[in-house]
Amino acid sequence: QLQASGGGSVQLGGSLRLSCVVDGFIYDDYAIGWFRQAPGKAREGVSAIRSSDGAVAYANSVKGRFTVSRDTAKKTVYLLQMNNLKPEDAAVYYCATVLPGYESPSYYLRPDTMTDWGKGTQVTVSG
Repeated sequence: QLQASGGGSVQLGGSLRLSCVVDGFIYDDYAIGWFRQAPGKAREGVSAIRSSDGAVAYANSVKGRFTVSRDTAKKTVYLLQMNNLKPEDAAVYYCATVLPGYESPSYYLRPDTMTDWGKGTQVTVSG
């Protein structure tokens, strides 16, 4: 099961941190992907992380602004720190997972690589 949270409304240039709680995995051999979908647009990959070694990948549009990580204390929580938010970042954000997850992290930026999806959380950027 997956559950994403942390969305909200921010001003241009603001920050938000999204969380994704992953439940039910016994071994660290999966991948987590963050995706977003704006109205009228296709779902796109934002970031991905491999649970086995923490290798990460980012879409070009968010590099340098977004950071994906695993909560060091709560191993089942994955975070997406979003800084310097722009109007084009506004969307419903989803986390998803696939098992196993041994491919290059950039592979998991494709929505069709994911098998399990959580409910989305809305991010709005104004100004």
